[in-house]
Amino acid sequence: MSMGQPTVTGTSLRRTLRLRDLIFYGLIVIQPTAPMPMYGVVSQEARGHVVTTILIAMLAMSLTAVSYGRMARVYPSAGSAYAYMAGEFGSAAGTLVGWAILLDYLLNPLICVIWCSAAAANFLPMIPLWLWKLFFALLFTGLNLRAIQASARLNRWLTIGLCTVVGVLLVEFCAYIFLHGSLSPAGLLKPFYDSSTFSLKAVSTGTSIAALTYIGFDSISTLSEEAINPYRDVMRATVLTCLLTGVLAAIEVYTAQLVWPEFWHYPNVDTAYVFVAGKAGGTAMFNLINAALLVATIGSGTASMLGAARLLYGMGRHGALPRFFAFVSSSTNIPSRNVLICGALALVGAWAMSYQLGAELLNFGAFLAFAGVNASSFRHYWWKGRDRSWSQAVIPVCGFAVCLYIWLSLRPQAKIAGLVWTTIGCVYFGVRLAARRRSQPPALPT
Repeated sequence: MSMGQPTVTGTSLRRTLRLRDLIFYGLIVIQPTAPMPMYGVVSQEARGHVVTTILIAMLAMSLTAVSYGRMARVYPSAGSAYAYMAGEFGSAAGTLVGWAILLDYLLNPLICVIWCSAAAANFLPMIPLWLWKLFFALLFTGLNLRAIQASARLNRWLTIGLCTVVGVLLVEFCAYIFLHGSLSPAGLLKPFYDSSTFSLKAVSTGTSIAALTYIGFDSISTLSEEAINPYRDVMRATVLTCLLTGVLAAIEVYTAQLVWPEFWHYPNVDTAYVFVAGKAGGTAMFNLINAALLVATIGSGTASMLGAARLLYGMGRHGALPRFFAFVSSSTNIPSRNVLICGALALVGAWAMSYQLGAELLNFGAFLAFAGVNASSFRHYWWKGRDRSWSQAVIPVCGFAVCLYIWLSLRPQAKIAGLVWTTIGCVYFGVRLAARRRSQPPALPT
């Protein structure tokens, strides 16, 4: 068998994941600490209304989560957004969206390698940064080369551990607020609405950034072929993950705003939440949250690489990518070649790209694909379906509009780089299509 064009073996993905496994997976991709890294930026952009932006973003992203869940019932495939668009709008549209979401999936473990390396260097600065990047790329890859059951167990324990840390932090925040904060009704409502600083434009800008809190919920749909009951559980897990993330994130930022109401002044805006934790709990809490964010990012990087390998598998099996990517290991029942490729890309990209550009490019692919999934849901359930109830139209249309707005709000640098990626994909698939047509024998004259 040629390594360049392997045939797909009879081995397939194994259905072992229950609803709780899917929820744990979604939570660890998103991270229970999701709003903490971006807290300072959103706080300044929204003029202190972080909790308001988190709740608005939760409503917006929950609409897309419903569309994902609905389409997973129609196409219970590892290809996720690619499979939905291909099924509803044809292979060309599916390939374009698949190529866009592939950027999201491949960049998530890459930026996690970059962030983890920088965070670990703060603890052990004597170890060079390049060695940390090598270590974390190998760590993510090694964890994903195990069977899916092992990954599910890791996700479960990481989620439990991080939720415990968040619980300890919230106790410290509440104790500090009780002793030093304002407990009047006006003071307690100030994080939601402060008339002296509120601006609709500022809150809208903050919401476009706060939506990043929920990036990763779509990864649940890539496990459709490994879920015991994908028709029921994928939609439930996707929506519940968004809601649980939103509620937990809102509590985290609400208490943080009560501890540190001066949103215009942080020692470091990128690590603002860590300084808030230090104000409430001292040096011990400062170090604990630093360590928790490192562990959370390790979990997110590992889980996102798992999703990337499944997306490559789905696109390879359906012919959008070479059949090489459709290989499944007979010993572990995972797409092991794709895991190795994702690990190599994460390692190389960690040297070639900055964290900021990687994060912005991730959003380019993610929200373009989200818009496509909403369009697919609208077409399948309302345009072509018999059930033309209001929810079949309003939910995907509103989800599409929100995702398009966020996508259009990206900085020009991210749009340019994202369009370059899209152009490369169009050229690649155009060449493949032309080669396929040339290889077909001419039709016989009638």
